[in-house]
Amino acid sequence: MTEAPAIVWFRDDLRLADNPALRAAADRGGPVVLVYILDEVSPGMRPLGGASRWWLHGSLRELGDELRARGGRLTLRRGAAEEVLPDVVREAGAAAVYWNRRYGASREVDARLKARLRADGLEVQSFSANLLSEPWEVTTEHGSPYRVFTPFWRAVQQRPVREPVTSPDALQSPARVRSDDLDGWGLLPTRPDWAAGLRTAWEPGERAASKRLGAFVRDTLARYDQRDRPARDVTSRLSPPLRFGELSPVQVWHRLHGDLSPAARRNAPKFLSELGWREFHHHLLFAEPDLATRNHRPAFDAFPWAEPRPAEREAWQRGRTGIPLVDAGMRELWSTGYMQNRVRMVAASLLVKNLLVDWRIGEQWFWDTLVDADEASNPGNWQWVAGSGADAAPYFRVFNPQLQAEKFDPDGEYIRRWVPEYGTDAYPQPIVDLAQTRRDALAAYEQVRSGGGRRSA
Repeated sequence: MTEAPAIVWFRDDLRLADNPALRAAADRGGPVVLVYILDEVSPGMRPLGGASRWWLHGSLRELGDELRARGGRLTLRRGAAEEVLPDVVREAGAAAVYWNRRYGASREVDARLKARLRADGLEVQSFSANLLSEPWEVTTEHGSPYRVFTPFWRAVQQRPVREPVTSPDALQSPARVRSDDLDGWGLLPTRPDWAAGLRTAWEPGERAASKRLGAFVRDTLARYDQRDRPARDVTSRLSPPLRFGELSPVQVWHRLHGDLSPAARRNAPKFLSELGWREFHHHLLFAEPDLATRNHRPAFDAFPWAEPRPAEREAWQRGRTGIPLVDAGMRELWSTGYMQNRVRMVAASLLVKNLLVDWRIGEQWFWDTLVDADEASNPGNWQWVAGSGADAAPYFRVFNPQLQAEKFDPDGEYIRRWVPEYGTDAYPQPIVDLAQTRRDALAAYEQVRSGGGRRSA
C-alpha cells in the first residue's frame, strides 16, 4: 500500500535550503505534494503589485526547476487558501501538511486551516523560517512588543539563532494532483511590456539569491560604509530575495558571522542592523496587522493631509518634480523596481511633508512598483518617514533633497545617470518651494502634536 503523502505549502519561502517545512516533509519519508497557492482574496491577503507579480513569476519558475531536478513537482493553485488547500488534501489523500509561518493578518487563515485539518485527523505543523526570532519570543519586561528599535535589536542579538537546515537531496511527488499553468496566471506584463528594466536588473530565484549573497560578502561588504552614496552601488540588493524567501534571514545572519575580511567584519554590524529593521517591522506587523492602513500613532489620525493634486502626484510618480535627487530615485524605481534606501527616504519625505500627501498613497505606489515590496517593511518605513510610526523620525525632520544630494551625490553621478536632461531647458522647474512647504508641514504638525501617544496592540 502506497504511503499517504505529506503536503508542503510554500508561501513567502520559495527556496529549498533552510526551509524547515520542506525539510520536515522530506525527513518524514514518502511522497510529498509541493504546492503554492496564489491567494489574493482571503481576508488579510493583500494583492501583489505589478513588480512583485513579475518577480513571483520568475521565482516560481526557478523553484519548479529546482524541485524537478530533485524528483519533485511544484503544484500551482489559485484561490482562497481555506478552500484550495483542503481540496489538495483530498486529491492527494494526504496525511500531513507542513508550512512555514506568516506574521500578518493572513495568520488567522493559517490558524483556521490548522484547526480544521487537525480536526479531520491530519498531522499539521508550522515552523519558524522567515525571521530570526518569533514575535512572542522578543518582548519587553512587561510582555509587550518593542516600539523602539535599539532595545529591540539588542534583545534579538542576545538570543541564539538556529542553524540553517539543509535542502533535501531527493523528493517524490505524486502525479495525480492537478496543477495550474504558471503562464496562465498572467503575472507578467503584456501590453505595454514595462518590465524590460526589471529583466536587465534582476534574476529571481534561489540560485541567483545565493550568488548575490556570496558576491556581496566577498566583494561589497567591505565598502558598505559608503552605502548612503547611491552612485556607488554598494547595497546588498538582497531585499527582494528576502521578501520572497529565496534566502532566509538565518542564512544571511550566519554568513555574516562567518569568515570575513577585516574591512567586511567592520561593516557587518551595520548591515546586520538593516536586517534587524526588517525583523522589527515584522514584529510590529504581528502586533498591528493593519500596519499598511492605520497610523501607529493615533494622533496622526487628525493630521490635515492635503487632497493630492493629480499633476503633482503624477510628477512625483514619474520623476518629473524638478527636484533632481527625488526624480533620479523615482525613475530608478520605475525602470528597475528598486531604489536605494536613502533616496527612498528623501522621495517619501517630499511626498508626505512637502506635498502633505497621506503616506498611504505613497506606500501604495511603492507597493505596486518595488520588487521588494514587503507587507511589513514597506508600510513600516513609510510610517517612519511620516512620523506616524514606531520609533519614527520626528515629524519636524524634513529631508532637504538639495542638501541630501550635496552630501551623498556631490558629483551628481547618480542624478546624471537617471536624469540626463538635468541642467538643460528640458528639465522641469520644481513643483514646490522646499522652504515654504517645510514651514507648511510644521504648521500642520502643530495641529496634532498635542494628541501624542500610540495605539494599543
